[in-house]
Amino acid sequence: MSEPSGAAVSLTEAPPPPDVPSKQLTAQRVVPLRRPGRWIATAVVLVLAAQFVHGLVSNPFYQWDRFGYWFLRPAILDGLLITLEVAAYSAVLGLLGGILLALARLSRSPVLRAVSWTYVWALRSTPLIVVLLFLYNFSALYQTLSVGVPFGPAFFTFDESRLATDMVVAVVGLSLNEAAYAAEVVRGGILSVDQGQHEAASALGLPKGYQFRRIVWPQALRSITPNYVNQLIGLIKSTSLVFYVSLLDLFGAAQTMGSTYPGDIVPLLLVVTVWYLILTSVVSVVQFYVERHYARGATRSLPPTPLRRLRDGVAGLRARIRRDAAV
Repeated sequence: MSEPSGAAVSLTEAPPPPDVPSKQLTAQRVVPLRRPGRWIATAVVLVLAAQFVHGLVSNPFYQWDRFGYWFLRPAILDGLLITLEVAAYSAVLGLLGGILLALARLSRSPVLRAVSWTYVWALRSTPLIVVLLFLYNFSALYQTLSVGVPFGPAFFTFDESRLATDMVVAVVGLSLNEAAYAAEVVRGGILSVDQGQHEAASALGLPKGYQFRRIVWPQALRSITPNYVNQLIGLIKSTSLVFYVSLLDLFGAAQTMGSTYPGDIVPLLLVVTVWYLILTSVVSVVQFYVERHYARGATRSLPPTPLRRLRDGVAGLRARIRRDAAV
């Protein structure tokens, strides 16, 4: 007898074939998709890395014994200290200058906006070595510097040759250059804050300074931190140019020692490379924890630390080995 039209039809799961037990169907193991391309690429990278390390260790041209001799020599450490001083002063002054330039660029005053834009355009268009050499020869243009009434009498007069020491020239040159790039980083961070935050703060009647310090700036730092740390790493490497204004930084000390000991040029360059790697690695670690600090409230959970990632990776590898061994 046929089923009447419009009647509901009950769909039930079809029974398993009589020759296949139901327990066998539920115990099937899911086999992951094979990816031979990834394994081949991994093997190629490992082989190339092994060849590179073998070349570093076995090639006598690198002179690793001389590298160990120079690595902690007083001349190198003195140059490293100068590099740290120049980088620290320039980073602080450059960031402060960048904040002022960014605020001027976002100001409603057309004069401030024009001056800020012109400064950023000029300094970003001029090579850093040109800025340093120009400041180094600044005394040829102005022998004295004075403070007083514009177009009138001077209250204080300074001898530019005494004031502009090699350290001052290096710090001022790097700070001026760094401020131009930091201004764009800070401006981008401030613009990344949602406009609703500004409107809500204004609706509450909060003063502009309080809005910037407690609402806008903490949120902008999430965007500013990674970009400015990238600039800071570039600043650390840019300190090698102060050698051309007669300041013996890390690179300058290695160059001087290389002139005295021409057979140790390669080990000295390796010493400089390793020290720069150490400095930039420390800055990168600081960057991670600063970003993690300002990520509070923006993400549901804080990003794991590198040690935590290593532990999770080892635990996952062990669990996978046990699972494969059990099968």
